[in-house]
Amino acid sequence: MLQTFKNAWKIEDLRKKIIFTMVVLLVFRLGCAIPVPFIRPSAISSMIAADSGNMLNYLNMISGGAFANATLFALGVTPYINSSIIITLLTVAIPYLENLSKEGEEGRKKIAKITRYIAVVIALILSLGYYFVLKRNNALIYTEGMTGFFAAAVIITTFVAGSMLIMWMGEQIDKKGIGNGISLIIFTGIISRLVPSATTLIAMVQVGLSGETKYLIMAPLILIFAVLVIAFAVVLNNAERRIPIQYAKRVVGRKMMGGQATHLPIKVNMSGVMPVIFASSIMSIPGTIKSFFNIESEIANKILGIFDYNGIVYVVGYILLIIAFNYFYVSMQYNPVEIANNLRKNNGVIPGFRPGKMTQDFIAKVLSRLTFIGAIFLVVVAVLPIITGNITGTNIQLGGTSILIVVGVALEVAQQLESQMVMRHHKGFLE
Repeated sequence: MLQTFKNAWKIEDLRKKIIFTMVVLLVFRLGCAIPVPFIRPSAISSMIAADSGNMLNYLNMISGGAFANATLFALGVTPYINSSIIITLLTVAIPYLENLSKEGEEGRKKIAKITRYIAVVIALILSLGYYFVLKRNNALIYTEGMTGFFAAAVIITTFVAGSMLIMWMGEQIDKKGIGNGISLIIFTGIISRLVPSATTLIAMVQVGLSGETKYLIMAPLILIFAVLVIAFAVVLNNAERRIPIQYAKRVVGRKMMGGQATHLPIKVNMSGVMPVIFASSIMSIPGTIKSFFNIESEIANKILGIFDYNGIVYVVGYILLIIAFNYFYVSMQYNPVEIANNLRKNNGVIPGFRPGKMTQDFIAKVLSRLTFIGAIFLVVVAVLPIITGNITGTNIQLGGTSILIVVGVALEVAQQLESQMVMRHHKGFLE
């Protein structure tokens, strides 16, 4: 492995890309430490620490702790991600966007431009919401008069500007660096939270050695959980079903074309971690409402309390939403009718299945089975932290999602470096 890294560093073009990516990520981490003026971050930090099941925890995780500290990059990549999701959904529903997606590079540029505009609007809405949360928790230095108005304008503008700067940095990594920019920024944010997690684990062991034996059991359980999730993530991210395809021979001019045998790869986990993030966000809304507002009604509190993080309703709803979002994402990415038509146009057949309806049904059947397996994998990764947390009494609800994102991004970057190395006749990372 060390020799592989040395070989990668020797390639000038690849070295420049790696250095550029590292510099951008360093700037991101510096931005996560720059405080926004007129804010007392200790108030919001304590609120997030007290509530384990609301949406603020997810924002804080993705931003690498910047949200809890109310720094320049507090909103993180959330506005851009939400904007991308909205555009993806609208592409299916609006013919204009669908046509743009089929126009090649120019169409993609126009869609990217629309995505940025929507991201600005979302960032503004989130900044306003965050400002009122800060105000409600007495985290603002100035709230009254013109001074308060000026402080509000500075705070909201800074949050929006920070979010847009992150979006720009992600795009620069895509153009001049290595890997997916937005994914790497999320990756860096999560990795930065490993030190506090390791410190907590060491503290557990120390408490256990001092007499509290239950902590000596809890620490190994958390480590076992982490190892299992990493193993699951690596296996499922690389797992795929290869459908054999045979192309018929045809004569083009004086040359014989086709006749080769290949395969159609279909990944088991095609949707990645997005179904988990979506499901978590939706199921955390009741907890967030309960945390934000002083609800006096006992009935309303009981209804919201049903969706408690450790409750059976939360777990069941969580599982169903993960499975539903997984099927939705796969249906958007893969169209069995389109795949079958492309195979027929290129004289390709799946052995044992006639072109057309039979091929289409077979691909749809395979997709359905693989999607279910992928959904079950995501459910295990998402629910296992809840079970482990209840057993150990620790707050590790984001552990599965975090590890899944980290492993997925790391494998993606490794694969990109692998392709770069192979192109230059070097041994790759994955050999």
